[in-house]
Amino acid sequence: MTDGDGTRSVRAGEHPAVPGAPLRPSPVFAAPFHLGDLPPRAGGADAYARTEQPSLRDFEAAVGELDGGRCLSFATGMAALTAAVLSCAGSGDRVVLPSDGYYATRLLGAQELTRFGIEVVQVPTPEIERFAADGGLDGVRLVLLETPSNPLLDVCDIAAVTAAARAAGALVAVDNTTATPLGQRPLALGADMTVGSDTKALTGHSDLLLGHVSVTDDELHARLKGFRDRTGSTPGPFEAWLGHRSMSTLDLRLARQAANAAAVAELLASSPAVTGLRWPWRAGDSSYELASRQMLRPNGVLSCELADEDAVARLLGASRLWAAATSFGGVHSTIDRRAQWGGDAVAPGFVRLSCGIEDTADLVADLSVALAALD
Repeated sequence: MTDGDGTRSVRAGEHPAVPGAPLRPSPVFAAPFHLGDLPPRAGGADAYARTEQPSLRDFEAAVGELDGGRCLSFATGMAALTAAVLSCAGSGDRVVLPSDGYYATRLLGAQELTRFGIEVVQVPTPEIERFAADGGLDGVRLVLLETPSNPLLDVCDIAAVTAAARAAGALVAVDNTTATPLGQRPLALGADMTVGSDTKALTGHSDLLLGHVSVTDDELHARLKGFRDRTGSTPGPFEAWLGHRSMSTLDLRLARQAANAAAVAELLASSPAVTGLRWPWRAGDSSYELASRQMLRPNGVLSCELADEDAVARLLGASRLWAAATSFGGVHSTIDRRAQWGGDAVAPGFVRLSCGIEDTADLVADLSVALAALD
């Protein structure tokens, strides 16, 4: 019998029940550990928190269970993504990155990977499947997919790309941040690595930075762990404990966020002030068919375009419940004008909306008033 999403979110990474013990272990605040008269790490004993830490293991066990693999946690999502790339690719290798993906990933490629002698090829998410089928992955060491992409929310066929990559001898990593492990399981679709910024929906309370990489291959896991241990991108025990605690409500949060997104999408679609609405789970969206087939459940992130920067400011000024903030997947509903960050090739009025867990009727009513201010 397979447990449901809610049960797995709560129970993942738990220890066997012991009378008198807490339901969830408390964080272990320690950097060095007693060695006694034994060699370091003898019998699996902890020695130093950069390389082994009990609170970190609990969190990793939980996330790995949801991902369907072995998880390694990192201090941030970008630390996790950097490890996924640099533990596999080196000078003279070629990697493929999404040209429409998270802007910090593209900056990593343009300003860091090329400095290390790694050739970076950028391909839009909607075109990567054809690029792979046409032999574009020949000689490629690693392909990074981001699906749904951020912030445009395009979707690509993970299984098709991974099949082509395997034939070409390339590895595939999937940035699964937007979908979350409950919304999509890239490892089950053939990917070698699934990467997430756990800062966002996985932990979902906008109060910590975390990231992770999960794999099914032991050698790849050892390579990633070695990279993390040597570069020092290990998160602290409190962040790991807080992440483990927070992900318990992932199923509930995603359900409310998705319900809110469905209602908000219909409202935005009916507004003359809005163009270019994107939500992969809305019938008629260019990614709808593939998202419905590949993803397990919807999420709360949408995007659309208003007339200009001033229109976004007026919308936010007329809203009571929608906050101007970046990131996404949290319990608060937010609107982020992406052009202000300078990393995305989007119009000045392009916004990413992240639906929180407020009451659906309240969010819709508030946004209706704000949209009316644009008339």
